[in-house]
Amino acid sequence: MFLTRSAIRMQADRASQRGAALLLMLVLVSVLGLAAGLAGQSWRSTMQQAREAELLWRGLQYQRAIASYYSVKHGPQQMYPAKLEYLIRDPRFPGVVRHLRKLYPDPMTGGDWELVRDPAERIIGVRSSSDLAPFKQDGFPKELEKLQGKGAYSEWEFVFAPPATKGATTPPATTPPATTPPATTPPATTPPATTPQAAPPTRTDP
Repeated sequence: MFLTRSAIRMQADRASQRGAALLLMLVLVSVLGLAAGLAGQSWRSTMQQAREAELLWRGLQYQRAIASYYSVKHGPQQMYPAKLEYLIRDPRFPGVVRHLRKLYPDPMTGGDWELVRDPAERIIGVRSSSDLAPFKQDGFPKELEKLQGKGAYSEWEFVFAPPATKGATTPPATTPPATTPPATTPPATTPPATTPQAAPPTRTDP
């Protein structure tokens, strides 16, 4: 069976159309994949920023709760909590005394916080275990200015440090200026009163 030129041309046109349609479909798939990737990346960034804001809020709550616990004098000295649970029920009191409403987990990982301790192994703060780079680098509130410029959430330490107390200072010794005694005027002396002597009687000759 022999095909005419027109039939051959028609088959070639159909093949060309199928190739163009296939190419167009590949382009569309690539565009859709790229858009989906960008959308997913944008979604992940949005979620991370939301968790970051929650991290700042929760960390500040812990920092303030530790400050509240430390401010309560019980005995001769102030102290930090030995456990986070002491923030929701202070064991130094017979009744329920709370410094924190509840224990919040690390919002970046959903797990426990890493604890920051002092040399006495008492808790002075908390931090996240996430190594992600934070979006926020400045513009922190005064209580969190120490977080500025950090490279990872694990470097954001929500720590309470009591203000340094200035030691009693002794004022420098001062030498009193030399004082000149006031000039004294000798008291006026009154000469003793003298009684005039009686004049001798005048003698008259007869």
